[in-house]
Amino acid sequence: MPALSEVLAALDVLWPPERAEQWDAVGTVCGDVGNPGAEVRRVLFAVDPVQEIVDEAVKLGADLIVTHHPLYLRGTTTVAADTFKGRVVHTLIKQDIALHVAHTNADRADPGVSDALAGALGLRVTGPLVPDASDPAGRRGLGRICELDAPQTPAAFAERVAARLPRTAQGIRVAGDPQRTIRTVAVCGGSGDSLFDEVRAAGVDAYVTADLRHHPASEAQRQSPLVLVDAAHWATEWPWCEQAAAQLDAVSERHGWGLRTHVSRTVTDPWTAHAASPAPDPTDAP
Repeated sequence: MPALSEVLAALDVLWPPERAEQWDAVGTVCGDVGNPGAEVRRVLFAVDPVQEIVDEAVKLGADLIVTHHPLYLRGTTTVAADTFKGRVVHTLIKQDIALHVAHTNADRADPGVSDALAGALGLRVTGPLVPDASDPAGRRGLGRICELDAPQTPAAFAERVAARLPRTAQGIRVAGDPQRTIRTVAVCGGSGDSLFDEVRAAGVDAYVTADLRHHPASEAQRQSPLVLVDAAHWATEWPWCEQAAAQLDAVSERHGWGLRTHVSRTVTDPWTAHAASPAPDPTDAP
């Protein structure tokens, strides 16, 4: 079995921490890295480092959890077990489980989070939406520009997204001309309304992302005929877990480590229910 330090070094090759945004908190959060006797047999991949995932790792017998989201993004003054993040840390340490985070460094990777999203939707990637200037191959960067295998209406494309992403309470929200033909699509796993300028510049027909806010979405609708497809944040990033596990599997096979990787199917999206309102009557005054 490989040492924990060997596996963590491999993860840093896959998703170099120096490629993360300056505000981000990536890398190893918990783990006895300096102990040569610390070995890894099982690895659990998940989006969120929450207690449900840690409990799942304990039941699985995992030695390492790799998550997309950081545990402590803005720092803390306590890891007391009566706080939910402190309880996570206490459980990890007591159970001798390491935690490693690949966040914006995984967003910008090749392949990255948006490649996994495009793959889940059956889209052909033609390039990054926001290219990484440090990549001479022009493959790394935020978001991806994609092509459909055949044109679709917004309704049919939204059904495609709903069918191919994990189900969440939010479902899929759509905005735009229902008669528009979709041939090209930009995708960005996670929150993507900061990239509207780049999406418009790309000239695509639709944009798939998450966490679209009222004002940016409203303004985007009035500036272009772009079709917006808004999915749950967790759902757009979960496909990366499968992609990341496959990448570590390839490293393990190359080195003869014999690692067993697992992808959590636990839905950690914070929204748990959805109540649809009746369709609005345009003649009714608010």
